[in-house]
Amino acid sequence: MHHPTEYLQGLRQKGHRLTPQREMILSAICESNGHLTADDIITRVRKRYPQFNKSAVYRTLELLTRHGFVNPTDFGQGCVTYEIHQHPHHHHLVCRKCGKMAEVDEGVFVPVEKKLRKDFNFFPDLDHFAIFGYCSKCQAAEKKSAR
Repeated sequence: MHHPTEYLQGLRQKGHRLTPQREMILSAICESNGHLTADDIITRVRKRYPQFNKSAVYRTLELLTRHGFVNPTDFGQGCVTYEIHQHPHHHHLVCRKCGKMAEVDEGVFVPVEKKLRKDFNFFPDLDHFAIFGYCSKCQAAEKKSAR
């Protein structure tokens, strides 16, 4: 589990105020050990502080994303999820049929990153993302039903 103190210090070093709202939001994300939607974060914080302002979550998530403290990911479920930034980076393979997710090590995309830099002089942000396709189980079921 990550501790919010290191991220709060990072915000302070970048010239931002350390508000109780930001601390509560970071605590909720750090305690989750996974992906949370903005609504998940609001629900967690409001358990302790029922009057918590919803817009503070969105503003804080934008700030944390901009500074690389959290990674937003769209898993194709109609909302963005947030996860604390981790090293090494990881990515997700998401099956379009069954929804199964698998994590992929960042090393898989090193050749892609190098090619984009070399051929296009483009420096991609490959910190955290989801790739959609079909898992082996769903592929096998599709082949079986096509017979």
